[in-house]
Amino acid sequence: MGLFDKLAGWLGLKKKEVHVLCLGLDNSGKTTIINKLKPSNAQTQDIVPTIGFSIEKFKTSSLSFTVFDMSGQGRYRNLWEHYYKEGQAIIFVIDSSDKLRMVVAKEELDTLLNHPDIKHRRLPILFFANKMDLRDAISSVKVSQLLSLENIKDKPWHICASDALKGEGLQDGVDWLQDQIQAMKT
Repeated sequence: MGLFDKLAGWLGLKKKEVHVLCLGLDNSGKTTIINKLKPSNAQTQDIVPTIGFSIEKFKTSSLSFTVFDMSGQGRYRNLWEHYYKEGQAIIFVIDSSDKLRMVVAKEELDTLLNHPDIKHRRLPILFFANKMDLRDAISSVKVSQLLSLENIKDKPWHICASDALKGEGLQDGVDWLQDQIQAMKT
């Protein structure tokens, strides 16, 4: 670490680095959301399904986020647990227009919440009820009910309706997550 980095750290100018897991079923919009959160000059034009995982970075006014974008395809979901210990927050993305797989999303969420590396930690969880622009989308309130989010009592959580393609709802969610992470470190 150079002298400038040390000085910035002492003065409180250096942004705290936070590791966030971005989870959810395949085709829910995880990669598109993360892409929209990056500066416009760093955004990718063509989004392809994530195989395994990818690591992306973006910054807010006070935090530097390292996001582990985990594939939601069935055969890769068992890899999620290998990253739980490193995670300081979770973004869980739900395709609000995919009513048929809402039960699968709930099962994966329940598995996540009951995992030993997550269960006893007070990690903030941000839910994006994504694809609100689609005609068949259900409201974020209904998504919350279908996932039984009211039963999460030991972790701060928040759900935002979002349209990742337009970027709608994303900043509200990230602002909430940033506030939660900052509150945890004090």
